[in-house]
Amino acid sequence: MKILMVCLGNICRSPLAEGVMRHLINEERLGWEVASAGTGDWHVNQPADRRSIAVAKNFGYDISKQRAKHFNKQMFDEFDSILVMDRNNLKDVQRLATSEEQRKKVKLFLTDENEVTDPYFDSNLFEPVFLEIEARCKQLIEELR
Repeated sequence: MKILMVCLGNICRSPLAEGVMRHLINEERLGWEVASAGTGDWHVNQPADRRSIAVAKNFGYDISKQRAKHFNKQMFDEFDSILVMDRNNLKDVQRLATSEEQRKKVKLFLTDENEVTDPYFDSNLFEPVFLEIEARCKQLIEELR
């Protein structure tokens, strides 16, 4: 299983999802792969936002070595599941799909069509966003086993 987490800049939400999921996958010894990318290219090769790194560290996860990547069409072939944080990401990623098979790989990260709030402009949102992402990653592991 290869999972890609996607948000806008790949510095807040998707790095948290990647780091949490990787940690949980390793704990469960599942052998899956996880990565993250952004639909925008502004932060390529930069580390996660310092606030994402800090909140992850506070809960026992290390995302400090992750670097931002830009989503590209080849990722449809590289990953089994592409989980996006909000509807804008969903539209942006699906716009690049060239087949129905590729479009079917793309889903919102949260259930029931909910979106993960972008905490970039409000530092107070990082912890609630982290907790939401962590809970969903635990659910995903149970769903995908």
